[in-house]
Amino acid sequence: MSLKADFTAELASTPTFSGGCVTLRAAEANRRLTCELVALDTMACAFDWLALHDDKLAGLGLDRLKQVADALSRRLTYLLEPITPIEVDPQQCTVQLRSNPPQTGDDATCYYELLVKRTGEVSLCRYRARPGALRERVPAHVTREVLLRLADDLLAATP
Repeated sequence: MSLKADFTAELASTPTFSGGCVTLRAAEANRRLTCELVALDTMACAFDWLALHDDKLAGLGLDRLKQVADALSRRLTYLLEPITPIEVDPQQCTVQLRSNPPQTGDDATCYYELLVKRTGEVSLCRYRARPGALRERVPAHVTREVLLRLADDLLAATP
């Protein structure tokens, strides 16, 4: 079975819930897909983070990580806001992408953040920033179909 099929089966076999958290895990030779769900119903879910660890990413140079980040920004066009690379950290060898523009409201700004790291990890989460307060991670709400598409796009964008 493929990593995508394993992840799909994990999601399908997880009972619906609305409190606590459940971690979905799927792995194959050099890749692991992990997602921490905080709610799941028959149509949608909320997740704290979705991450892919791929040994092929580990040790890549910054230029190649930028290519992966650019590929992801082209693929993830169906999120609430488009994401684009905003910062490259040569010391940590990390490319940071964020919603551009973020979702703004009267009391807060919300955005996705995706990190592509030389450690081999690509991770996606959502944050909320309120005036005068530190940002906080908040659940991302998506349909089951979008969660599976996100997983597939993370897998497809890596080498």
